[in-house]
Amino acid sequence: MTQFLLQKGYLKPEQLEEAKKVSQQTGQPVDRVLISLNFVGEREVLMGKAQEMGLGFVDLDRITVDSSALNVVPERIVKAHNALPVKKEGAHLWVAMTNPNNIVALDDFKIASGCRVTPVLAVAGAIDDSIKKYYSGAAATPAAATTTAVTAAAATPAAGGGGAVATNYSDAMRRAIAEAGVNRDLPADAAGDDDEKMAEQAPIIRLANALIQQAISDRASDIHVEPLQRSVRVRYRVDGVLAEAMTVPRNLMAPLISRLKIMSEMNIAERRIPQDGRIEIRTNNKEYDLRVSSVPTPYGEKIVMRILDKGSTMVGLQKLGFTDENQIKIEELTSQPNGFFLATGPTGSGKTTTLNSVINKLNTVGVNILTAEDPVEYQMNGVAQVQMNKKAGLTFATALRAFLRQDPDIIMVGEIRDLETADIAIEAALTGHMVLSTLHTNDAPSAVLRLGDMGVEPFLIAAVLVGVLAQRLGRRIDPNNREPYEVPMTDLRRFGLEVTDPDEMVTIYRGIPAETNRMTGYSGRTGFHELMTINSEIAEMIVRKAPLNDIKAAAKANGMKELREDGLVKVLQGVTDPSEVMRVVFTAGY
Repeated sequence: MTQFLLQKGYLKPEQLEEAKKVSQQTGQPVDRVLISLNFVGEREVLMGKAQEMGLGFVDLDRITVDSSALNVVPERIVKAHNALPVKKEGAHLWVAMTNPNNIVALDDFKIASGCRVTPVLAVAGAIDDSIKKYYSGAAATPAAATTTAVTAAAATPAAGGGGAVATNYSDAMRRAIAEAGVNRDLPADAAGDDDEKMAEQAPIIRLANALIQQAISDRASDIHVEPLQRSVRVRYRVDGVLAEAMTVPRNLMAPLISRLKIMSEMNIAERRIPQDGRIEIRTNNKEYDLRVSSVPTPYGEKIVMRILDKGSTMVGLQKLGFTDENQIKIEELTSQPNGFFLATGPTGSGKTTTLNSVINKLNTVGVNILTAEDPVEYQMNGVAQVQMNKKAGLTFATALRAFLRQDPDIIMVGEIRDLETADIAIEAALTGHMVLSTLHTNDAPSAVLRLGDMGVEPFLIAAVLVGVLAQRLGRRIDPNNREPYEVPMTDLRRFGLEVTDPDEMVTIYRGIPAETNRMTGYSGRTGFHELMTINSEIAEMIVRKAPLNDIKAAAKANGMKELREDGLVKVLQGVTDPSEVMRVVFTAGY
């Protein structure tokens, strides 16, 4: 603790010596002496203790407590232990307390919430004030809020922009839920005409709108509305990670789901089969397109909404986390007059964003570019973008056939899903076009095997394939809230780091939880990339169906850096941390 205080400049060496002398004379702990002598404050002492114990520290005067955390623990337990739940993420609950070794308190919170509980340190007085704030007065009686207050809280941006909500987020959503609840006096599982009528009433409409508005303000990419046995859980995916945003009473489930289905033009009477729809909204002078999907579950229909910013401009390759070497290679590969370039990775790994950024760079008056997408996520001037429509018979394969009669220079296919689409794409590349597409594989070399498994002839793959890019998205450390720390170089060996001296230390960074980063320490995402370029040796190996490991070895000899190695570069640059690279890159077999 004292080492932390000295390093941060909170404490001078001579002050520490004086405190030690007083401690020896009085028998008081050094930390209490430091506070009593006004050398440091309780906040700084607790920060030092937190680091010493490997725990987090939370400044309750500077953050807004997560409403979903408050909702899972009864007030009596909070007050009995003078400990406050501050954040809930899935089945993980963080509790602010002064004594993290209070096993009884931790057990009570674990039993009450059903979550894995992690203690974080906080100033005792701040805990007292927060308990009074969140469990007494206006914050504890949201049902008294007026309709005007609900609307303003849900939709008004904070002064200065940035998409934040003007009032406390938990209060705003509690009010919306409470207002809907006082107008809903039916049994918990009631359904039918009453729910449909309820879905058209103002309180439920405001609740659905507030739910979407808050997600946009929080920069969420997806909204999950999930019926559970006794409640409805709402989660937002922010920076690629799902976190619980709120809990809605079970008796509001049916009208809320009906309202969302009405907004997305689904059949609200059909609850037995999956459905798809879309919602177009405009907020804060920006247009958003929500792609909505519903599936039946034992407790009701689950709704997932993907949020697309229709007015979003291209990110640009230089902002996607590419190393200079990889960016130059991608620009060279995709600038060729013909060839086949693939971006691979799981759903949500940024493949489409990368290809759209490539197209945006290639988009000039002298180039005819056509794209077949499902859905069209980014609208680009000067590019003919075709939205797939299975019901009308417009698939990737039929679009590609039509494209070949449109005098194209560059073609982008949203995804290679079957042999028919793959054959036409390869035919287009063979006949003098540059074709870009995506594929679902774990790494770059596996794309060759995946195409072969579809039935594409190896000699055709070797003839047209110019490069394969595998990628993942990981969270970035908040650049405004981070701190350096040292680890042995041997800890990074798993990422491909060559270690000559096992005792040598390396400085890397970790994020500091803050209100601006939603208490995660991360803000935004960056890409981890693996780029395989095809040379004559690799092409020959593809034709003779060489083993995957042999192709991977040849690719590495040709300059390919594996995903974990690219992740290491970002760790050493202070862009992300080892745990995030482990989370998104490492799979069994690494």
